[in-house]
Amino acid sequence: MTSRRQVLLAAGALAAAPFARARKPGEKRVLGVLSPHPKPTPELIAYLGYEDKLRTLGWRIGENLSLERPEDQRGEVALAEMAEGLVRKRVDAIFAIGPEAAVAAARATKTIPIVFWGVAYPVEQGLIASFPRPGGNVTGMAFFTGGEIYAKLFEVFREIAPGITRIAGIVTPSAMSVVHGGRLVEETGPSAAQASGFDYRQNRVANAADIDAALDRAVQTGAQGIVAFGSTTTYRQRHRIAEFALRHRLASGSSQAEFVQAGFLFSYGANTRQTFLQAYVAVAKVLDGVPPADVPVERPERYELTLNLRTAKALGLAIPQSVLLRADKVTE
Repeated sequence: MTSRRQVLLAAGALAAAPFARARKPGEKRVLGVLSPHPKPTPELIAYLGYEDKLRTLGWRIGENLSLERPEDQRGEVALAEMAEGLVRKRVDAIFAIGPEAAVAAARATKTIPIVFWGVAYPVEQGLIASFPRPGGNVTGMAFFTGGEIYAKLFEVFREIAPGITRIAGIVTPSAMSVVHGGRLVEETGPSAAQASGFDYRQNRVANAADIDAALDRAVQTGAQGIVAFGSTTTYRQRHRIAEFALRHRLASGSSQAEFVQAGFLFSYGANTRQTFLQAYVAVAKVLDGVPPADVPVERPERYELTLNLRTAKALGLAIPQSVLLRADKVTE
């Protein structure tokens, strides 16, 4: 739970008034897109559907809106430089994808409007003062809020694989960076795991090179299952993690359905595409000149349970009918 002191610190840090100017008829705006991921393919653009969403909101890419998307092969390592580059180019707004990008953007500017997507702890990380009243130049769409889904995720783990007692968590410290320095110590995940009766140990990975060592360490310490929480690093390495888990007969869970598509056993979390489109509603508002401080940060409308029956079969697990009936999506 966020303390009153944390909220006051966040509010004070974000006291600088954001830059926002009213949109003039026919005026072209520039949206900076800050992401550690490679430029999206046409297939991914079609899947996310943000171009169509923006069009319905009055913004047409190539006509009254252009995208400025810096790229760097170093990914999240280069986010600070990419954010500073967008500020120098005086873009009209920044869309920051993921917590690392959101923090990098917030460190780079206190005036250009920022809209984030995929942040779990926006208050604690110093991005906003509160969800209903962000209070500065940052707003956005939370992928989930704090640890609210952890208890459910571990509950599902218990139902699907009742014989498992030891779970290894794969977490990325950079995803917990705080705008004004340092990192949060995430306690809700471990607490939820322990409350569900699991012996839970976290394995921290700073980059892709750490993944193999973390997975080997999980096996060496007797893990029977793996939970990979969504971050830039784990997302980009989800296929490798899924293959390792299957090879070592580890049940695997995540907070993103894309991990199940890569071979994970199950996921419980917000719908990526739906939350992405919700974030672009906020993008359209700040492009129209609405101050981010007046755009409440939204939470997911619902969470989805996704199952991979092929992986369950390979692990020799029979998913209970009660869980199958609750599933929103099933991969066979």
